[in-house]
Amino acid sequence: MTPPRVIAMLPCGDIDEISAFFDVLGFAVTYRQVRPNPYVVVGGHGFELHYYGMPGHVPEASHSTCGVIVEDTGEIFEAFAAGLRAKYGRLPVAGFPRITRPRPRKNVGGVTGFSLVDPAGNWIRFFRDRAEPAEPGSPLRESMLNAIVLADSKGDVDQAAKILRGAIARAATGDDAMAEAQDFLGELDERRAGQSDAT
Repeated sequence: MTPPRVIAMLPCGDIDEISAFFDVLGFAVTYRQVRPNPYVVVGGHGFELHYYGMPGHVPEASHSTCGVIVEDTGEIFEAFAAGLRAKYGRLPVAGFPRITRPRPRKNVGGVTGFSLVDPAGNWIRFFRDRAEPAEPGSPLRESMLNAIVLADSKGDVDQAAKILRGAIARAATGDDAMAEAQDFLGELDERRAGQSDAT
């Protein structure tokens, strides 16, 4: 007996916009129709994503998401990042589309993950298929892990930046997480600026 298969179907305002976006990331259209309803399937990197056209859909109102389990989040992130840099001249971290960097996720047992938010506002969440052993960390590292959950999983960039900024100010001199925390705070500030520009 063939095992069941689950297919996430994500909404978008324009299937051609979705096709063009995923082409940049190394996907190809494997199915497309416009009647009786717009529908497109893009395939690449060993999996497919299905999209249906929804009149009036706007990315800001999207609440749709799906998960993709991969062997190596770093490898697929780098492939996506190269395509995004080629298209946009930089890695988009705010607005639509955008991408987060692979980081351990405290809310899923330390499994490394990142999120790709497509032009339609759907969150495509990539997770490694196994967790790395967690090492005890300083208060700064713990605050950074909490900020990652808030920003990259919940989408609360303002609260993540507030927590991380306070933790950096309180951190002990020479904390081994300082450089990584400052880099992440810089990324959060860039995302916050991008959110302000979009409103």
